[in-house]
Amino acid sequence: MKIRSVNKKIYVYQLHQDDPRKCTSARLVRFKLAAPIRGLSRFEKNSIVLNPFAKEVLFPGDRCNIDGYGIIVIDCSWAKVQEVFSRGFLCTNLRLPILLAGNPINYGNPQKLSSVEALAAALFIVNLRRESETLIGIFKWGRTFIQLNRRPLKEYSSARSREEVRMIEREYFPLS
Repeated sequence: MKIRSVNKKIYVYQLHQDDPRKCTSARLVRFKLAAPIRGLSRFEKNSIVLNPFAKEVLFPGDRCNIDGYGIIVIDCSWAKVQEVFSRGFLCTNLRLPILLAGNPINYGNPQKLSSVEALAAALFIVNLRRESETLIGIFKWGRTFIQLNRRPLKEYSSARSREEVRMIEREYFPLS
């Protein structure tokens, strides 16, 4: 399989808490679509860390931070997610707007995304769709994630502000 390279600064901080055979971030590193990092201390505060507990939501205007400083996903077990993110990270912490998981383990669960789903969604929202499709395309179920979230992803990616993203989020997921 020929994989197109992704010319963005995409990083994964792997905590090795999951089954390595099912680890999506490990596969991204193997395919050289993301770079592994050992710690976050060397990153600029403008680097974006995808944090499911962050107060601020990612919106298309964050692309300049991704282009300039990169995007980081923290790969940890969902069973330990609160413990991991309670430490805080010095970079710009942003959460994704609500989306449904398309991966076989958490299919249909809101916000229980795999690392690759989180990265692909972030890139899609900031209008880096080719890069998003490249990442998610190396997984058999990748297309399922995009199809499941096609409408909200398109609307999130056209929002002009964080508040507009939150309004769209409430339209699609009113009880959240």
